[in-house]
Amino acid sequence: MSIDPQLSEATFTDLARHGNRPAILTADGVLSYRELAARVDDVVVRLGTERRLVLLAARNDLDTLVAYLAAVTAGHPLLLVPADKPAALASLVAAYDPDVVLSTDGGSLAVDERRPGTRHDLHPELALLVSTSGSTGSPKLVRLSRANLEENAQSIAAYLGIGPDDRAATTLPFSYCYGLSVVNSHLARGAGLVLTDLSVVDPCFWDVVRERGATSFAAVPYSFDLLERVGFADMDLPSLRYITQAGGRLAPEKVQRWAETGQRRGWDLFVMYGATEATARMAYLPPDLAAEHPGTIGVAIPGGSFRIDPIRGLPHGELVYSGPNVMLGYAESPEDLALGRTVHELRTGDLARRHTNGLYEVMGRRSRFVKVAGLRVDLGQVERILADLGAVAAVAGSDDDGLVIAVEGEHDAGMLAKLLAVDLGLPRAAVGVHLVEHLPRLGTGKIDYPAVLRLAAPAAPPSTPSASTPAASTPEERPGREGPADVPRIFAECLDRQDVRSADTFVTLDGDSLSYVALSVRLEAALGRLPADWHLRSVGELAGRGAPRRRRRFVSFLEPSIVLRAVATVCIVAAHVELFTFHTAHLLFVIAGFNFARFQLTGTRSGRLRRQARSLARIVVPSVAFIAVAYVLTDDYSVANIFLLNGMVGPQEVTSEWHFWFVEMLVYVLVAVMALLAIPWLDRLERRLPFAFALGLLAVTLLSRYDIVDPGLPKPLPVFWLFVLGWAVARADSTRRRLLVSVLAALTVPGSFEDPLREVTIVVGLLLITWVPMLPVPSVLRRVTGWLAAASLYIYLTHWLVYPVLMPLGPVVAVIGCLPVGVGYWALCRWLPTAVPRWRTRQLAG
Repeated sequence: MSIDPQLSEATFTDLARHGNRPAILTADGVLSYRELAARVDDVVVRLGTERRLVLLAARNDLDTLVAYLAAVTAGHPLLLVPADKPAALASLVAAYDPDVVLSTDGGSLAVDERRPGTRHDLHPELALLVSTSGSTGSPKLVRLSRANLEENAQSIAAYLGIGPDDRAATTLPFSYCYGLSVVNSHLARGAGLVLTDLSVVDPCFWDVVRERGATSFAAVPYSFDLLERVGFADMDLPSLRYITQAGGRLAPEKVQRWAETGQRRGWDLFVMYGATEATARMAYLPPDLAAEHPGTIGVAIPGGSFRIDPIRGLPHGELVYSGPNVMLGYAESPEDLALGRTVHELRTGDLARRHTNGLYEVMGRRSRFVKVAGLRVDLGQVERILADLGAVAAVAGSDDDGLVIAVEGEHDAGMLAKLLAVDLGLPRAAVGVHLVEHLPRLGTGKIDYPAVLRLAAPAAPPSTPSASTPAASTPEERPGREGPADVPRIFAECLDRQDVRSADTFVTLDGDSLSYVALSVRLEAALGRLPADWHLRSVGELAGRGAPRRRRRFVSFLEPSIVLRAVATVCIVAAHVELFTFHTAHLLFVIAGFNFARFQLTGTRSGRLRRQARSLARIVVPSVAFIAVAYVLTDDYSVANIFLLNGMVGPQEVTSEWHFWFVEMLVYVLVAVMALLAIPWLDRLERRLPFAFALGLLAVTLLSRYDIVDPGLPKPLPVFWLFVLGWAVARADSTRRRLLVSVLAALTVPGSFEDPLREVTIVVGLLLITWVPMLPVPSVLRRVTGWLAAASLYIYLTHWLVYPVLMPLGPVVAVIGCLPVGVGYWALCRWLPTAVPRWRTRQLAG
């Protein structure tokens, strides 16, 4: 691709020279360079002419981009912080006391001028400050000059051949040096940015890529796992020219495979190597060499150079980089902002070798930093965070396996892991917490970090029985008995997934409340009593728990939500055959809200919406299919029933057309919640204040419970408040909050149905899921209880056609007969989605 020589001299802030060329492309429209320049100029005026320290809470939105360009253009040193990491944001505000804080929450740029001038002595070359340790809030920052940014942008644009017709999708955060380099290098050449905060696993992301003609996107190693999951290799993307990869080492076999995929599909793979201290990039592997030399980082970028300094006692030396993009130096306090250049070359801390063909290969690391999911994590800072939480800990880790944390004494390992995952912005599966009696130490008293790292190693397989040891002498060794080694297979079978990995969790594998039941029952049989947060723990962690001590037990323990679902389902069928009257359907709405908050409110906004949509489909598809059959076989239902619209357009009087009211109301509630959380600012509010958000939503839904407001809808809101009550239970993470939810239930449920027994049932059920971790169940009924709970929706659907046929045999037979039919329909619906692809595969193979 030929590049206009004038473009190679342009800076990324010289926007107006590109005129009406498209600069920013979103799903909603296009902004030209001239329009972008005008917006930047407006913010430049708002920031003033006196140089001040500006902190920007960055998001992947237009206002963040405008604010960044305005600060750099006007010469204000800018401290870039991820907006979605409030702990890191607060830490850096406290440490550096910026003069101005910019944020874009709420859809517009907010300028918080903390003082009229500045209290800082700011070096003339200082342009940008970026954290060295991802999102931990470490006060150690990299000091970058305007020249650093411009030189690196031009160098990257040169070896990628970026031209005015290129358009890059913004797959990485602007607060991350890799993501920012994509912005700078494209703006420097008058190219376009396809602005989005969607994940690559979101189908809408690929719609935007196609509609806006994106020619490239940036990826970290974890991104390629996600690309495999969505079938990227077979996507038709005619505009795609190349993919860049950095942010950690991608396994050589994956580099080779993806490079070959690109050759086959018509795009290039650029493997790159960089560091925040070098602005972004130091090396790249030419695409035509990637498949042949997948383990190397390539050659130095234009304008840069490498050398290897030998290290005594080691076979490989330290990789040292020189170039105009090397930082000015570090800052660890506000006083350091006055410093000029203190670093002239970058000692990477990586051990490397140079091949005879000139390609460099990194052989290992010397530092206490690791890159996990594309984020650079300071292991020492993680230890300090844990110390602040009252935990004595040692932290080790690797780029490939995530963090391995040993915590001394008795703590809630699951809670610590969740807090760290949120604070660091890491996937929950990448944070492994292991409780130990004492931290492993060397003879010198220092922490034995290799021993910490070994805590994550899978348990050794059991030794082969000797001739003197009878086989299957204990229950766990008998054929057919599942144990820890079967955990991955149990996940795969219960979730219908063929891609279960050690780092996956129930949530990341898109589990929902229906699959939760069957999976938890089998895991409990294989591992013994499960921790309350097992659905957030990785497959590898669960498999490493060891086999339970087997002894004949007459009582098993299951979660209250599972037992209540099973019992409530049987009671619903019994009530309809008039065996006895004990109304439990409304309790199921409480349990549905409880499970929704546990399983559907994790991960990114796009990830949440994807899981919610899939969970909704698992309710809608089998319901619509069965009701359509019932419509054909009987005269009891209407077309409105098939489309779950009877509550909207059906008769007001209670007829057979209201048989499926429960399914309709549940779908209405789930659709309403999905629509609510699709609003970005509400999604952000729920993440920041999960319990307060649930209480606020409960207050709103209680308006319809007490008939204060009539929304004009047929039925959803009178049950919506029960759903939100269950939601609040799941978010009540302390005794005080659980007490509050219990009191609210005791105050609001009575009088809601004019049926004291139904109201007591709801309150007692809510108190059970709030306060009781496990309920005893006869061991012989454990698996049956799990089946009934997992198939509760399907039993509810099918019993309307089954029990009239069985009623001549008596109501008891009718109730008992309905249960296996519903379980069978559940099993069929689980089997079909995998059976059809497997049949097609066999046909093609034959």
